[in-house]
Amino acid sequence: MSAEAWSKVVFLDAPVCDGCGIPFEYDLGARCAGCQARPFAFARARAACLYDEHSRDLILQFKHADRTELAGLFAAWIGRSAADLVADADAIVPVPLHPLRLLKRRYNQAAEIARPLAKRSGLEYLPDVLVRARATSSQGGKSGSGRRRNVAGAFDVPAAAAKRVKGRRVLLIDDVMTTGATAEACARALLKAGARAVDLGVVSRVRERGDVSI
Repeated sequence: MSAEAWSKVVFLDAPVCDGCGIPFEYDLGARCAGCQARPFAFARARAACLYDEHSRDLILQFKHADRTELAGLFAAWIGRSAADLVADADAIVPVPLHPLRLLKRRYNQAAEIARPLAKRSGLEYLPDVLVRARATSSQGGKSGSGRRRNVAGAFDVPAAAAKRVKGRRVLLIDDVMTTGATAEACARALLKAGARAVDLGVVSRVRERGDVSI
């Protein structure tokens, strides 16, 4: 990625919606209309940058082209953009892949980011408390409602792992947020297992809450 391309990455600083992290043009002192009308199961979300033509190639190289050396950089980005969430968290949990997809991809991009973030933050890293209980098709090309149906009930916290999240505030980590359907399903599973609250930190997010252009 050239220096010129790096300079075009749109990093998301305040003001943003406290609920979903969508950027505001000016401080509204409230959550966005979408979060007021239909709050997510996760309490708060922050994204380091905007998912657009300038950040897309970098994200996709990390996700699909073995560019795992970018994980530390992305962890630092989230550590900055989600500093308030990190400060409040008790533990960090990555969004899991199904074992079959993990076998094919060979690494979980969310875990690659979550691990160094936990280390630099001094927080407990819990890579195995949340599992993808069933395989799902790709979220790409689906509508918001289609994405929610696709991941409904797809995640679980095994009974043996529930004690590790019970009563704790969990920071969930993923690479990209589009409609929030995947994070929503993960948050519901963690809350059902007894988590006190779930926040979300991602590398990038689309500009609009309903945008499914990825």
